[in-house]
Amino acid sequence: MTPQILISAGEASSEMYAARLAAVLQQRTGAHLFGMGGRKMREAGVELIADAGEIAVVGIFEVLKKLPAVFRIRSRLLKEAAIRKPALAILIDSPGFNLGLARQLRNRGVRVVYFIGPQVWAWRPGRVRWIKKRVERMLVIFPFEEEFYRKHGVAATFVGHPLVEKVHANLTREEFIKQNQLDLARPLVAILPGSRPGEIAHHLPVIIDAIKQLRSELRPVSPQFVLAAATSLNAQHFQPFLRGIADVKIVEGQTYNVLAAADCAIVSSGTATVEAGLLGVPMVVIYRLSRLTAFVARRLVSTPFFAMVNLILGKGVVPELIQDDFTPQALAAETKHLLASPTARAEMKAEFAELRTKMGPGGAIEQAAEVIAAMLRS
Repeated sequence: MTPQILISAGEASSEMYAARLAAVLQQRTGAHLFGMGGRKMREAGVELIADAGEIAVVGIFEVLKKLPAVFRIRSRLLKEAAIRKPALAILIDSPGFNLGLARQLRNRGVRVVYFIGPQVWAWRPGRVRWIKKRVERMLVIFPFEEEFYRKHGVAATFVGHPLVEKVHANLTREEFIKQNQLDLARPLVAILPGSRPGEIAHHLPVIIDAIKQLRSELRPVSPQFVLAAATSLNAQHFQPFLRGIADVKIVEGQTYNVLAAADCAIVSSGTATVEAGLLGVPMVVIYRLSRLTAFVARRLVSTPFFAMVNLILGKGVVPELIQDDFTPQALAAETKHLLASPTARAEMKAEFAELRTKMGPGGAIEQAAEVIAAMLRS
């Protein structure tokens, strides 16, 4: 009898990992996977019961608007689980949705494994008690997470970060510049404003004002700006914000090539900072939430840094412009400093060399699949 596995991923980055994990699991176990995700998971052979795009949102209070969709999708998944009786449930990132699903699945006798767990070591550490009750095994992507979870009585295995072997460009700077009709003689600034519409709305207006300032201050050889669109978005999401400014090129489906060709980057905090760091790209990290969400978040966060690359390295390697510090003037100043200082760029690149060591040797998806396959056999 073909084993059934429920799999749930609610973000663009986690859906990418879920698709790769699903493909490996099907090869190793012959299992049929069903659940929540997006296009990549469908292409990997997952039967989608729900589209993750229905609940994609950022912010504590912004989530409230999505609650009807959250409850509807969760109910749909639980109904399918009751019918199919999955041998396991694999939950990937997206703790706002998946932790609640984990509780209800565990109450129904479904074994739960969590890949890329909630960052309870960074904020709301009390949630680790929920995880202990709901999750049979955590598969974590940073080495310090394994110790943290085990210290709190949660079975955890460090499998490494799935980005380590995936992040690489397939074009040289010269090839990318030529392909996109850019100027090889001018500096290039990559813009990664986020993967959700809400992030674009919060970030792009400030970035555009900073671009205008940089162009004014760096004449006659002003930098060229290339916006790397996340796979969950397309050029149409950005056009309303770019009407007041010329010559910001939007490139879809080539984030790593954009970064590898850049002299520096403006990056929305999240997985993209790790991708830029692995590619050795000097960056300024930005992020802004709604004021109400930010007010609550300040009281929940317990780490000295916001950017993932700084958290992994354990020090403030890249500048962080978060919330009220994220202004056009501050962003222009930090970007200008990186463009003007080869020394600053070289020092940041040297720090990034440590990232790959800290993120494991590679093969994270295969290692995660092996742990899950062993759980199926047991």
